[in-house]
Amino acid sequence: MNIFDIPPAVLEGQLLLGIINGCFYALLSVGLALIFGMLRVVNFAHGAQYMLGAFVAWMLLQYAGVGFWWALLLAPLAVALFAVILERTMLSRIYAEDHVTGLLLTLGIGLVIEGTVRFGFGNAVRPYAVPSVLSGIFDLGFMIVPRYRGFVVAASLALCVVVWLIIEKTRLGAYLRAANENPTLVSIFGINVPRMMTLTYAAGAGLAAVAGVIAAPIYQVSPLMGQDLLIVVFAIVVIGGIGSIFGSIVASLALGIAEGVTRIVYPEASAIVVFIVMALVLLVRSEGRLQERFVSGFGSVLPFPRIPGPWLAAAVVLLLAVLPTFVPAVTLMKLLCYALFAAAFNLLFGVAGLLSFGNAAFFGGGAYAAAIAIKEWGAPPEVALLLAVIFAAALGAAFGFLAVRRKGIYFAMVTLAFAQMFYFFCLKFPLTGGEDGVQGAVRGHLFGVIDLRSDTMLYAVVAVVWIVAQASIWRIVHSPFGNVLSAIRDDESRVASLGIEPAHYKWMTFVLCAALSGLAGGMKTIVFEFATLADVSWQASGDAVVMTILGGAGTFLGPLAGSVVYVTLQSLVTRFDVPASIATGLVFILCVLALRGGLCGFVVAVFRRVTVKRDLAMRNREETRGAR
Repeated sequence: MNIFDIPPAVLEGQLLLGIINGCFYALLSVGLALIFGMLRVVNFAHGAQYMLGAFVAWMLLQYAGVGFWWALLLAPLAVALFAVILERTMLSRIYAEDHVTGLLLTLGIGLVIEGTVRFGFGNAVRPYAVPSVLSGIFDLGFMIVPRYRGFVVAASLALCVVVWLIIEKTRLGAYLRAANENPTLVSIFGINVPRMMTLTYAAGAGLAAVAGVIAAPIYQVSPLMGQDLLIVVFAIVVIGGIGSIFGSIVASLALGIAEGVTRIVYPEASAIVVFIVMALVLLVRSEGRLQERFVSGFGSVLPFPRIPGPWLAAAVVLLLAVLPTFVPAVTLMKLLCYALFAAAFNLLFGVAGLLSFGNAAFFGGGAYAAAIAIKEWGAPPEVALLLAVIFAAALGAAFGFLAVRRKGIYFAMVTLAFAQMFYFFCLKFPLTGGEDGVQGAVRGHLFGVIDLRSDTMLYAVVAVVWIVAQASIWRIVHSPFGNVLSAIRDDESRVASLGIEPAHYKWMTFVLCAALSGLAGGMKTIVFEFATLADVSWQASGDAVVMTILGGAGTFLGPLAGSVVYVTLQSLVTRFDVPASIATGLVFILCVLALRGGLCGFVVAVFRRVTVKRDLAMRNREETRGAR
């Protein structure tokens, strides 16, 4: 549709909606930019704090009869006080760490908050009435504006401007900026830097809560209201410049209006226009300081072991042969599919040091490719798996070609943008089945001989595929190519000074990761005989991160160990009717605060500690014997 052919009333309505959405984005993005600009923490709990603001307002009205105006004051205060507790007990312990540490910790906190609210109140949407004084409309002559929505625009813009003025034009703002640049020097002048950081985090969370209270009468109250909005707001902050309050405000309003216009011209694309813009911006923007120490805190804790091949293979085969006696074959197949998905991510993150939030595109792309090949084209399982690998590798080659020259959080966000665009493609492409996915992709016969309808036979095939894939990863890591990857992870500038092009090696690793993820997704489709949007959602990328970090990033057995624990936790929480996000969030928090090396790193650390004590005791005994 040509924008000049749109009726004026429709255009005005969508522009108004875009401005309102932009104002909500601005409030949220200002808080997010404030926290990162002052604390250098990527606050992925921001969406949960936005949701908490709305829920506290609803509870004040439901249980105490407190109306909107008092809730607009009390709910942000309550969320800010809760943020103070979080900052003092958790966040203050990771300020000196890399950005990925803060990202994973706050993501875990956000998941726990969201899961707890869902567990206590369910997923139902709760209405929240517009305050009576703001009911009715304003007739501006050229446009009719509901009073409450006009209030939203005015209040949001006023708060954003106030925050910007405080940070840029006041002595307090100068102290905050100075504390961010050189906290030691600022503390010499008698300024309590830790208290300033605590108040900054509380202020950012309070702004998110204000947005939640204001949003409650328009969007209603739901535990999931901040989930998808967080990704959009984070994209806006990246577009505006991470840490830039003014840039976040401008980007929020511009993209809100862009969403409104896109909803008229091509409604289906309105959900991803922000990610398209973010991808374009990131492809031309300089990384700045954000690339510094982004993944150093989660590097290789336990290197891939150089265990002789026959011994390792024999042990693995024996274990896989015995397990079906104790565990259902379907559960084991699910575990191996997820373990391969995590191993593919581990190759990218643990070995090459590249944090990607887009691996779900490859896993889900492989799942969809296999499902479509089997159901629509009647392809046998081996052909479906081959197509899954080829499609995922091609997708990874395209994404990687555009993304690998970005670094740190910019690389993570551009991969997320590409993955969200692919999610939109899967939602709208006719062959993928929309929200229903592709169902009925029957297993069939492998090579026309092996009947995969038998869980036992299929488990044997999945186990063999997993073993071959793991052996391939082990060989890659111990090859000259793997040595270059490790060197790039540790010091990319030094590798470049030797005449080696890091981007080329990172691109090849990205393609390998995509191919292995596609293989995992294709196997998952054959096991469960369907592919759905859940396979390409950003939460699926989060699953790969969880399993890798939990087991131990950069370790050989880490992805498998993390997958075992993660799948077991999912089964347990489902059995007790507890949201899986609580378990996932707790895993993130535990790994960041207590198990930085993951389970494998913890086991090795304990083993080394015991070995050192034993050697020391033996040495003392020998010295004592010699003295006698």
